[in-house]
Amino acid sequence: MKQFAVIGLGTFGRRVARTLMSKGAEVIGVDSDPNLVEDLKDEVTQTLCLDATNEEALSNSGALDVDAIVVAMGERMEAAILSTAILHRLGAGHIVARAASDLYAQILHDVGADRTVLIEEQMADQVAKSLIAPDVLEQITLSSGHSLVEMKPRRDMIGRKLGELDIRRNYNVNIVAIKKRVPVITDGGESSFETRTNDIPGPEDRLEEGDVLVVVGKDADIESLSMGR
Repeated sequence: MKQFAVIGLGTFGRRVARTLMSKGAEVIGVDSDPNLVEDLKDEVTQTLCLDATNEEALSNSGALDVDAIVVAMGERMEAAILSTAILHRLGAGHIVARAASDLYAQILHDVGADRTVLIEEQMADQVAKSLIAPDVLEQITLSSGHSLVEMKPRRDMIGRKLGELDIRRNYNVNIVAIKKRVPVITDGGESSFETRTNDIPGPEDRLEEGDVLVVVGKDADIESLSMGR
């Protein structure tokens, strides 16, 4: 089960935390405001009331050993920058920080954020989904609950044939194409790569490192494929 920490339980942070929980993850919610912590305590795995700009408090919190940490203090610029820098110094894993401007995002990146996002509340769901299923590269909504998605195959799928994986039966989604990076020689005699698309993949096609699957199906089924559940 994936585990995440969300630092800053304002509107955005609460929304990310709730969405991650709804996707089956474990979530630690962190804020210095006891009222915000109290409001969320029954909706996430664990809540901690602490100052995330205090290095000792963060180090002893138990919130660092997770798959990713979301720094959701978008409007509290100084606190968000300091928290991100401390997390990076303490060796925290993947750090995603919310920013309110391009310059703010650059500073967060410079002090240790692996990813910065300039988003408002309505985009919080998408951030949570991208943390749960990081192999999804692009997603186009076709209708309510259905999407066309480009995604990397899971590590355990590499080297196996489509017929062996039986993705249609196991996940109720259709692989409509496979994009492959193929080595080529340019007109100038240099080695390069180009993307070639197999738009009629069959059971004998074997998945390779670097492939991109084009998948159609229900959002929940595509998520299950991505997570291997």
